[in-house]
Amino acid sequence: MADALVSPKDAPNPPAPEQRVVVANKHGDKLAGMLHHGGSNKAVVLCHGFAAWDDSIMIDLASALTNQGISAFRFDFSGNGESEGEFQYGNYRKEADDLHSVVSYLSQEKYDVTAIVGHSKGGSVVVLYASIYGDVPMIVNLSGRFYLEKGVEERLGKEFMDRINKEGYIDVTNKSGKVLYRVTKESLMERLNTDMHAASLSISKECRFFTIHGSADKIIPVEDAYEFARLIPNHKLHVIKRANHGYTSHRKQLCGAVIDCITSNEAGSTPP
Repeated sequence: MADALVSPKDAPNPPAPEQRVVVANKHGDKLAGMLHHGGSNKAVVLCHGFAAWDDSIMIDLASALTNQGISAFRFDFSGNGESEGEFQYGNYRKEADDLHSVVSYLSQEKYDVTAIVGHSKGGSVVVLYASIYGDVPMIVNLSGRFYLEKGVEERLGKEFMDRINKEGYIDVTNKSGKVLYRVTKESLMERLNTDMHAASLSISKECRFFTIHGSADKIIPVEDAYEFARLIPNHKLHVIKRANHGYTSHRKQLCGAVIDCITSNEAGSTPP
């Protein structure tokens, strides 16, 4: 995997359509990424969801963006996929910091990072990012979770707090009993103590913010999207009817909605 990134401005020949890139985060972990060249210095950063580094949504969005002449950069958060670091259940703040390392790196390489897009957990991360850093003019939240206290019981079981207080961790297994990952008390509390209400209120009105959500999402209900819409100042909500959490049968509509957001002049100019 290449450590250097050739910017379109300095390249003697047109760059390859896709290029593997490594970006170091502030903890020294190497983040594995893929740059999809769109033929210009405008770039959009794509953020995967929980343990979803090999994400077809991000691949489809990268293709849709490059077809519009916009470069796309998708990467694995630390502890995920090919990136270094320890996988953690929570890690919202660290993933926001990972994202900042990526944005800073692309900016140093003369890319104009016009937007960041995050799906599911990545959607919550981009909300947090906007509240902390505020250095990217547009945020697109795809099916992000507002109520971070919800969804935990479904993954960890009804008595998760008693178990984690007793043991200090919970091992999440598949049906055959194989351990998929370990949830520590620290990482669980980091999730439960991340305040999306406060984060939403602290996002600058100069930031153009879009939320896209499926009306048939059973993983993260569309009600979460309405909370983001209620609290974030410069916000536009687009609900895709009958779409599920992964937009399985609505991928074309999702990509079209994201492109509309990114190519629009203002948050209010996209279709409802």
